[in-house]
Amino acid sequence: MSESTNKHEFKYACIIRFEGIKKAYTFGTNEDHYTMDDKVVVETARGLELGDVIARLIPMEEVNLSSEIKPVLRKATNKDILDYKDNVQLALDAKDVCEQAIEDSGLDMRLIDAQYTLDRSKIIFSYVADERVDFRDLLKQLAAIFKCRIELRQIGPRDKAKFIGGIGTCGQETCCSRFLTDFDVISINMAKNQMLALNIPKLSGQCGKLMCCLKYENCIYKEAKKNLPKMNEQIEYQGKKYRVSSMNIISQQAKIENREESIQLTFEQLMNDTSLRQSKE
Repeated sequence: MSESTNKHEFKYACIIRFEGIKKAYTFGTNEDHYTMDDKVVVETARGLELGDVIARLIPMEEVNLSSEIKPVLRKATNKDILDYKDNVQLALDAKDVCEQAIEDSGLDMRLIDAQYTLDRSKIIFSYVADERVDFRDLLKQLAAIFKCRIELRQIGPRDKAKFIGGIGTCGQETCCSRFLTDFDVISINMAKNQMLALNIPKLSGQCGKLMCCLKYENCIYKEAKKNLPKMNEQIEYQGKKYRVSSMNIISQQAKIENREESIQLTFEQLMNDTSLRQSKE
């Protein structure tokens, strides 16, 4: 198996997606006969894999890549396709064997997935665990059973949710399993920006982490709130002091109140009133 090759040694970039994975990857080739929907054999960091070409070939000078890329080896043959289908079933069988070995070893880990490389020279077991697991004995046991290279890969709870899939609180398939290619950093400040109740269980997805969708409209809320007073900020309006008690970005309204009264204002009224200014106190 050849080593990674510099992109400048290739004429074309070939965009490839693997079954069950939403993210597309770039490989290099000097051949110009690959077209959309072709099945090809490529070299990856994991080994030989079967993928689908999902776009026309792109001249390498039009591609902005800073890292080295691996080559497309060939168009998939009928044997490659049959081997791939066989590998899917063999991986399911291997998963059962590995799960039994984990149980017999008493290891605190949960197996999520098993995958063979196309040539069956390697099998990758993905698992989740709360703590670091010493699986050296398990690794030796599995290598003796399968007679190939074994990789035990620990994944996080978000990757686990992506593998398993499911229905979100919105009633649609979870974003991670439906279309997300990468996981963004999600912070509680995104919920604060959208003035959501900070109820962590309700803001969390099936992975137990904050829901990815909190980021989708975050920039819009940040922009909408840019020149507005903050929640609980003390302001002066028409000669009286008030506290900003609530704001609704969607309806463009804010509520200000003091001990004597509360007033509902549109954002336009709030910001255009010349007597509005932050209290010095």
